[in-house]
Amino acid sequence: MKKSIITLILLVLVGLGNISAQEAKPIYNASKFGIRSDGVTMNTRSIQYAIDWISEQGGGTLRFWVGRYLTGSIHLKSNVTIELVEGAILVGSTNPFDYDRFNAIGDRALIMAEGVENIKLIGVYNSGGCIDGQGRELGNNCTEMVHAGVINDRLSNDRVGEGFRPRLLHFRECKNIEVQNVTFRNAANWVTMYDQCENTVVDNVRIQSCAFWNNDGIDIVDCDGFLLKDSYINSSDDAICLKSHTNKKICQNVEVRNCTARSSASGIKFGTMGAGGFKNVKIINNRVYDTYRSAITIQSVDGGICENILVDSLNAVNVGNAIYLNVGARRDKQSFMNGITISNMYCEVAASKPDAGYEYEGPVEDLPRNISPCGIIGLKDSKIKNVTLENIEIIFPGGGDKHYAYVGLDELDKVPEMPKAYPEFSQHMELPAWGFFVRHVDGLTMKNIKLTALKKDYRTAIVLDNVQNHAISKLEVIEPNGKKKDAIFERK
Repeated sequence: MKKSIITLILLVLVGLGNISAQEAKPIYNASKFGIRSDGVTMNTRSIQYAIDWISEQGGGTLRFWVGRYLTGSIHLKSNVTIELVEGAILVGSTNPFDYDRFNAIGDRALIMAEGVENIKLIGVYNSGGCIDGQGRELGNNCTEMVHAGVINDRLSNDRVGEGFRPRLLHFRECKNIEVQNVTFRNAANWVTMYDQCENTVVDNVRIQSCAFWNNDGIDIVDCDGFLLKDSYINSSDDAICLKSHTNKKICQNVEVRNCTARSSASGIKFGTMGAGGFKNVKIINNRVYDTYRSAITIQSVDGGICENILVDSLNAVNVGNAIYLNVGARRDKQSFMNGITISNMYCEVAASKPDAGYEYEGPVEDLPRNISPCGIIGLKDSKIKNVTLENIEIIFPGGGDKHYAYVGLDELDKVPEMPKAYPEFSQHMELPAWGFFVRHVDGLTMKNIKLTALKKDYRTAIVLDNVQNHAISKLEVIEPNGKKKDAIFERK
């Protein structure tokens, strides 16, 4: 017994020694390496030298004090922490040729890391530091260089393709990542992207990027073990987006908790790319507001799986759509969705364009149609399975006018299947329900659901089309002058 206790004490002491050794890794001020904070000196090579040198010494922290540090692409290395004191700003160059390409995929970014481990990007003192991509100027400069013949690009919608416009942060195939208390703003492309990373924590980040097109706030791509919490994302594309780019990987074991999102696209989104799929994901206690498309959209359209997904305590106001679940077949491969739970949700759907007035609004599209209901839409040969909706309240504007757009309950075949389409809640055009349209589903539980239409609507609250094994209980439907209408219509 004494020998066991002595052994345990020795192990604890060794562990404490290791912790102390880790905590004792040195901190180096950026000025030590000749890095300038004047906002005009190009620091790319000096910052990279500092990162490489610190990594070669066994690791440590590169600290940036108050000032503006102009730079092109920098590559984080194993065991290196970048620390931004409040008032320190890493400023991205507006010259697209100051950005490197990843060897593996050819994309560009300001802060890059590939195949490394134990890396951190930390803000200290109050709100920490900032990374500013000057995305509008950078994006416009890319376009000008295409017009000048320097860059070869087809200029879709008069903007350079995403492969050339740099992201602010792109980590690929890295392990043990921490990003905390940092502000990201003004990207020329997706703001932050974590691709095939393991054991990642993103905590208390602020993303403010409506500077250019394709400004996804945070893209979690084929990661395993990812926690995003206590963060604010305001972006001119999808705010929080899970993706799966390869059928050899799955985006799994992900948790998004206590975040606030605004978007000119979707608030929280799975897809569209879902080659491998999504598994074991928790979306807990989040808020979405002023968002053009769906508050929560879960899609499986590229041959992957989507299973064991929990969305709980989502509050959404002034959004274009509340819930959209969709299975498609864009790549001629069968996709799957099974085990989706959405609970304790409150949502207010906007009567007009919810992102009106923002610099980059979502497009006016898929008209004519009245305000869309929630959609849970599978395929005949790939039904969505085992969906649970519980303790949900959604307020719709109502006012659906059959003289503007109309699909009757006796003509559900007019609603297109669209397995090859880019999936959005509005793609099916006019739907014959104002609350929920559910098609090709096996296993549906709806319990304690309250649906309110603020104006009388020609449509039925809930339409079920080819839905097996369903149970609906404690349903409350409120609609002006709607007492004579059946709340549910079912076609088997």
